[in-house]
Amino acid sequence: PFRNRDRRSRRGFFRLQIAARSAQRRSFAAGVRLAGFSPVMTTTPAIANLEKLLGGPRDGALLRYALGNEHLRAGDFAQAAVRLREAVERDAGYSAAWKLLGKALAEDGQGREALAAYEQGIAVAEARGDIQAAREMSVFARRLRRQLPAAEH
Repeated sequence: PFRNRDRRSRRGFFRLQIAARSAQRRSFAAGVRLAGFSPVMTTTPAIANLEKLLGGPRDGALLRYALGNEHLRAGDFAQAAVRLREAVERDAGYSAAWKLLGKALAEDGQGREALAAYEQGIAVAEARGDIQAAREMSVFARRLRRQLPAAEH
């Protein structure tokens, strides 16, 4: 009986710790937003490890895609777009890279370029028979087209 109670109290303690950490993160992020700063981390351990591989024998479209994805996760949309452009230059038939490039450009506020990336990605995906990626990019492009005219006025 004592063990079960002990486990329950530990579980509750860990839940409290997690709740406290998430509250701290939310309050910090809100304070940062109010102060006018953007919480962009340009380098993470994953980005540092991937950048070590650049220029090596494994350097290719997949490595550039992974770097772009990590920069996107870190909130560095401009650098993500650079790495994803490098990925599609190395392999123009990489539909996932086109999709992520469109997302990075849209998040960076470059709507027209994002729309062009999505359209190119749709063409590539359809040519390769990647129907799901083509549909996803079509949805993203449609949403972006609706937002663009509203932003111009």
